Amino acid sequence: MSFPIVACGLLLTALASSQFVDGCYTSIFGFGDSITDTGNYISLISKGLLPLDEIPNCSVPPYGETFFHHPTGRCSDGKLIIDFIAEHYGLPLTPPYMGGENANREGGVNFAVIGATALSDDVLEAKWSYSRDNISMMAQINMFKTYLPSICKTSSCGEILDKSLIVFGSFGSNDYASTILMKKVEDAYRLQPLVINAVGSAIEELIKLGVVNLVVPGMLPAGCLGDCLAVYYGSNEEDYDPITGCLTWLNEFTQKHNELLQKELTRIQKHYPNVFITYADYYNAGLELFISPNKYGFNKETRLISCCGSGGPYNSYVDDTKCGYPFSHACDDPSSYIEWDGAHLTQAANEWIAKGLLSGLYTSPNITTSCVSSANGDGVYVY
Repeated sequence: MSFPIVACGLLLTALASSQFVDGCYTSIFGFGDSITDTGNYISLISKGLLPLDEIPNCSVPPYGETFFHHPTGRCSDGKLIIDFIAEHYGLPLTPPYMGGENANREGGVNFAVIGATALSDDVLEAKWSYSRDNISMMAQINMFKTYLPSICKTSSCGEILDKSLIVFGSFGSNDYASTILMKKVEDAYRLQPLVINAVGSAIEELIKLGVVNLVVPGMLPAGCLGDCLAVYYGSNEEDYDPITGCLTWLNEFTQKHNELLQKELTRIQKHYPNVFITYADYYNAGLELFISPNKYGFNKETRLISCCGSGGPYNSYVDDTKCGYPFSHACDDPSSYIEWDGAHLTQAANEWIAKGLLSGLYTSPNITTSCVSSANGDGVYVY
């Protein structure tokens, strides 16, 4: 296809979407891990529901400095992808759901928790410092079940969920993290079918609760993240992509997870034709920033270097000295960096990824198409 034709197609898609943005969704509910958590982890610690083994670095400066000007529990210098999605639809930023104070908040709530896994501790055979089961994917769904009666008092749950958008994930990074960081890659590959099956089962559980609009993100390109690059620093030259400098084999691992996830979403979609499921391609939306950093306002020389860290070739954490801890330091201009702390992206990068998703370039089908479909008024979803 010629460029003008492609450009016209993208423009028409954007125009079609923009017609339905205002009032398209009345609430957003988030599930996931540190990519999506807007403060649940630190709320859990403050309530004594998680052990305070160490002060969570996402709860101390310089986290949150760019937009909020103070830490909020978000693992970034500012807003997350889910925040930009909420703003796009004219909704408030989704507050963390921990405790009754947020039970009746209009615009939805966020159940995501830093460190959350798709699988239970016993399946992972994990030796965490504390149980992840009470923050896992299924634990978050149980929170959602507890929350539903509070918003279904004056209206039926069906009416509310029909106009709600669920951002489900991404999940998987924490399931694979320990094996990847311990250089047991074969073990990580063996976990992939288990993770995907668990995610699929969880989505079907939500559908049975009445959810009809879901955005399910894939994983970001892990081979480009500073923490992983630091662990494997000094690998053979052929292990690195010549354009981006990312670890090729680790990005291939991430792509395999995403391929399996898309197949599972296709299966679920066929089984539930009246539910609208969008795959959000975090991988390619994120990789584009590393491929062409200057195009998006980032410094090419620092595209793999974290804004906040404790040194080393990627300014990732060294000797467990993470961003926010003593002896770590942050860059002067986070907006010129893609990576914030070696495991998470800056607000600037999150914004570009959100724009790519909302434009339809990195979602299949377009997020807003569910609004267009429901606007038909006949209950028939058009794909």
